[in-house]
Amino acid sequence: MSDHTKSESAETPMERALRMKRAADQAKPKPPGRGKVHREQVAGVTAGASKPWMKK
Repeated sequence: MSDHTKSESAETPMERALRMKRAADQAKPKPPGRGKVHREQVAGVTAGASKPWMKK
């Protein structure tokens, strides 16, 4: 076996590529107005949305 131990802080080429990809994605400008609308789409149908007459 080798005496060289890998440092915990050293990153593999795959980890480096993933870090670089994420940094590039974050640097891209995002289209405005995706916040609330996107969350509502992910949440699905809210309780009582199919029966509006049941609301107080």
